[in-house]
Amino acid sequence: MSALLHRSLTSELPTVVRGEGPYLFDSNGKRYFDGSCGAAVSCLGHSHPKVVEAIREQVGQVSYAHTSFFTNEPAEQLAAHLIERAPEGFGKGRAMFVGSGSEGVEAALKLTRQYWIEKGRPERSNIIARDMAYHGNTLGALAVGGHMARRAPYAPMLMNVGRVPACYPYRRQEIGETDADFGVRMAETLRDEVERLGPETVAGFFVEPVSGATLGCVPPAPGYFRRIREICDAYDILLVADEVMCGMGRTGTLFAMEQEGVCPDIIIVAKGLGAGFQPIAGVLARESVIDAIEAGSGALANGHTYMSHAVACAGSLAALKVIEDENLLERVVYLGKYLRAGLESRFGQHAHVGDIRGRGLFQAMEFVTDRETKEPFPKEFALAARFKATAMQAGLVTYPSAGCADGVLGDHLLLAPPYISTEEQIDSMIDICDDVLRQCLAEQKTAA
Repeated sequence: MSALLHRSLTSELPTVVRGEGPYLFDSNGKRYFDGSCGAAVSCLGHSHPKVVEAIREQVGQVSYAHTSFFTNEPAEQLAAHLIERAPEGFGKGRAMFVGSGSEGVEAALKLTRQYWIEKGRPERSNIIARDMAYHGNTLGALAVGGHMARRAPYAPMLMNVGRVPACYPYRRQEIGETDADFGVRMAETLRDEVERLGPETVAGFFVEPVSGATLGCVPPAPGYFRRIREICDAYDILLVADEVMCGMGRTGTLFAMEQEGVCPDIIIVAKGLGAGFQPIAGVLARESVIDAIEAGSGALANGHTYMSHAVACAGSLAALKVIEDENLLERVVYLGKYLRAGLESRFGQHAHVGDIRGRGLFQAMEFVTDRETKEPFPKEFALAARFKATAMQAGLVTYPSAGCADGVLGDHLLLAPPYISTEEQIDSMIDICDDVLRQCLAEQKTAA
């Protein structure tokens, strides 16, 4: 009997013992292709020698020193690396490093609040975010998130957050509406919510540039973020980009917002930042945010024991250098198109695949009972969970999730393979997905 508190107390998991390239191996010798990089984390696959060596070397020098007493070279170098490559407008901004994406969102919430206190505007305390979004598992991050099922158990404990609809064309674009018009219409909902709350009370807008776990890889409509930026500027609101899942090359550029031609005020990155070698997340603040703090208290009003951890930062810096040195961003663009073409060819006319969407190596399919009505599968069938378990039996790690239609109903499959994957491995992954979906649908017909 396990003494470990697992996510599930009623099921047994295989024990992973080794990782090599895009594969994981369990204690029975079974091999799994990591088709989702866990949760879009292991972007370099597993056991990359340059990252392993960087971590080993740093552990041999110094593993930990509290940041109230010391800085360290890996953290300084990692911050400089990211700020230098951040979207145009960051100038002399700064970065901080914490242990997870949820911590990063919490830190960004506090930084947003501190900014307005330093500016002498303490009345600005309201946060606005989108429905169907996922921003993490801490109470603050869950409050910002808009996924009903994940919020429900903790709802009485969550702070109030303003809410606008996600830019989700599959279910929200009107017949005859152009992509550009849809993008503007969705963006204008932010203006409406600011006016409802009172412009003088709104501190920031938190948003995923490409939706992640709970909506499944939905990219923004053309012009959406340009209009969002205009609205934030008009009302003097901080724009906070949650790139925890979609950043660090996953969509084909280091920062997902680069492709929108828009500079956020704060960016949160994680997952691919450390490529899974060490727990790490980053919060980047542009120069105007830093200037407000320097002109005010001159001190960050939020800290963590393991902030800017030297070993984690050394591993992260090595991972980012591998992405650059091996031209993996170009590889992501190429493989992303290859994966998308394969999914369209295999599932584009599938009776139970309503939508195929994504950007780069961040692709998803939404499953429906009927393509015309877009009706989701019943909750009790648990298609997402069934797909995940069946794929694992077939030696494929995937990231299915539920609730994309309305927060409760709606199943989608998220695929986010390593940047180092080959075309043959992508083909094999698609083949397995096809077999798994066929098996799950056969079980659904039998159950019905």
